Amino acid sequence: MRLVIARCQVDYVGRLTAHLPMARRLLLIKADGSVLVHSDGGSYKPLNWMSPPCRLEERTTDAQLPDDGAALWVVSNKSGEELRILIEAVEHDSSHELGVDPGLVKDGVEAHLQELLAEHVQTLGPGYTLVRREYMTAIGPVDLLCRDGDGGTVAVEIKRRGEIDGVEQLTRYLELLNRDPLLAPVAGVFAAQQIKPQARTLAEDRGIRCLTLDYDALRGTESNEFRLF
Repeated sequence: MRLVIARCQVDYVGRLTAHLPMARRLLLIKADGSVLVHSDGGSYKPLNWMSPPCRLEERTTDAQLPDDGAALWVVSNKSGEELRILIEAVEHDSSHELGVDPGLVKDGVEAHLQELLAEHVQTLGPGYTLVRREYMTAIGPVDLLCRDGDGGTVAVEIKRRGEIDGVEQLTRYLELLNRDPLLAPVAGVFAAQQIKPQARTLAEDRGIRCLTLDYDALRGTESNEFRLF
């Protein structure tokens, strides 16, 4: 992972446009190719980013640059979208080898949800069958790898609370799995007890199906909510 602290201006050009004026920020360039722009407050989420697969081109000279010492990073993806980072001054630039991450350790409810959904895989839809739990990829394990009723491959990410980070995680898995000709095309299902509206919107925009899980129903119990006796 490469960490760069710099005064920079960031412009995103694609399906929509976004502008971050000149300020000091943290730029993360991960081994998977993703580029993220962070500030020092407001949220743990990046201000802007480009998901892999993408290409980073560092230009040290450009007619559009306002200062001789400035640099322009152009991050582009296969859809032609660009993240243009104009760097006025670099204060820190270092690279670190983090190695293979063991992956997120699920809490009790998430782990049990995964186990229950694997046992009752047809909750995902008629004809679904389980291929494997914790299907390993180069960036971590997919919760469930399944086949749908037509024999297509489906990757399932399970959360107790479905947020944007979970959708991003599943997106990365799908990008890797779809490079395998024995599995592709691979569809995605984002399953959680609760799914935030923003996460649902992002998932649907990326062609990922959302599924709200009823924990009690999967356990074979009836909910006592709204009952007097």
